[in-house]
Amino acid sequence: EPFFTTKEVGKGTGLGLSQVYGFAQQAGGSATASSTLGEGTTFTLYLPRTRESAGAAESDEAATPQHGSGTILFVEDNKDIADVTKANLEELGYRVIAVANADTAMEILKANAEIDLVFSDIVMPGQLNGVDLARELRTVHPDLPVVLTTGYSAAAQAAAPDGFIIIPKPYQLDKLHQVLGAALRQRRAAQQAAAGGDTDAGAAAGAV
Repeated sequence: EPFFTTKEVGKGTGLGLSQVYGFAQQAGGSATASSTLGEGTTFTLYLPRTRESAGAAESDEAATPQHGSGTILFVEDNKDIADVTKANLEELGYRVIAVANADTAMEILKANAEIDLVFSDIVMPGQLNGVDLARELRTVHPDLPVVLTTGYSAAAQAAAPDGFIIIPKPYQLDKLHQVLGAALRQRRAAQQAAAGGDTDAGAAAGAV
């Protein structure tokens, strides 16, 4: 069971087997564990062999997505994941405000109107988890896009009926950038359409 851990939420991820298993599967391989009481455990990663040349790999790197823009409120209780993801998103051009739980995120949102998107883990300590946060924002900030992420399949399935965008962990940076960028563009398009509607209404009122 790749998502098994004996630790409480917010206390660490144990061996991180969900990330290991997810990485192996995304790469087209698999991961197995063989354990014998009193002798030990062996973890084996099976990864597909590549026949691409080094030149092909370099060309893929050259196709890195264009830089994004906007302010993202990033909610993640695992400090290691938060630090790496925040640095990667900033390198892509986003301004990132990182917090460790949904309760703090709500406080930030009440004090800062410049947030363009919320990117949140689902399973975390505190009064609110990621889904609770997304539901609350859907009520108080219906125009604010929310993207959720989790390494737990049960948590993803529980959030699916709400219709939120969910990216499974571990996520690839280009995929994350693609999803966040699409959500931000959709919000800006809606804002521009609303602004255009207001202008048209004002012009009609002036004509009358």
